[in-house]
Amino acid sequence: MMVITSPGEMTRFAESARASGKRIGLVPTMGFLHEGHLTLMREGRRQSSVLVASIFVNPTQFCPGEDFARYPRNFERDCAMLQTVPVDIVFAPEPSAMYSPDAQTWVEAGEITSGLCGPHRPGHFRGVTTVVAKLFNIVKPHLAVFGEKDFQQLRAIQKMVRDLNFDVEIIPVPIVREKDGLAMSSRNAYLSPAEREDALALSLALRAAREKHRAGACCAEEIEFAAIRVLKRMRGVAIEYVEAVDAETLARHPSLERPILIAIAARVGKTRLIDNTVLQP
Repeated sequence: MMVITSPGEMTRFAESARASGKRIGLVPTMGFLHEGHLTLMREGRRQSSVLVASIFVNPTQFCPGEDFARYPRNFERDCAMLQTVPVDIVFAPEPSAMYSPDAQTWVEAGEITSGLCGPHRPGHFRGVTTVVAKLFNIVKPHLAVFGEKDFQQLRAIQKMVRDLNFDVEIIPVPIVREKDGLAMSSRNAYLSPAEREDALALSLALRAAREKHRAGACCAEEIEFAAIRVLKRMRGVAIEYVEAVDAETLARHPSLERPILIAIAARVGKTRLIDNTVLQP
């Protein structure tokens, strides 16, 4: 497994691989990997002949007051985990290599980022789509793998790819959960044992929403309320939002005759967690 830190070297490697007929897969990450990441890597491994994992804690997607400085990092541990897949290339640039001091160009996905996490994390999705666009240009993948836990991020990247004619296939992978239902996340490392128990309220709330939908809810708001009732029973959970939106467009007031995304963002202690599920009509 090679570690590349220079964008120029990464691009030269990718161009050589493409010229020799190799199929390049990319899994972008911010490191501090867990089994959810490895599930994405294995899917990338299955569909590509050269697998690249990027490890880059992207400063432009952190809003003021967020956890960029304390975001968990353990590069040696990450590399050991990636070797088990195995991954061929780890692309691990420094921020100074990815952003010049006078950089002024951004990529924005528009309306699809205006709801859900958008109002609570101004500038976040602009940072995400910009860095992913840069990774696509540097790594030149044929395919890129993203998890559905960051569902709005996935939809924003899919829209960017369509709107800007990127020649890359986006492969979504379902959420990977702990045995008790908690969605895997690098930020779970922040949780104390008591907070870890409180965090289960998110997956329990989604279960309540599924049950209300299955029982024949009359509208999306009724499904939202079923999830909110569960979250409000847990004192250690502060709700940021619970929303039912169209699973494709992320528009509010979705039709129950189409797939619906139920998305939750909440703070457990000082840790912001997200989770979601898609309900089929």
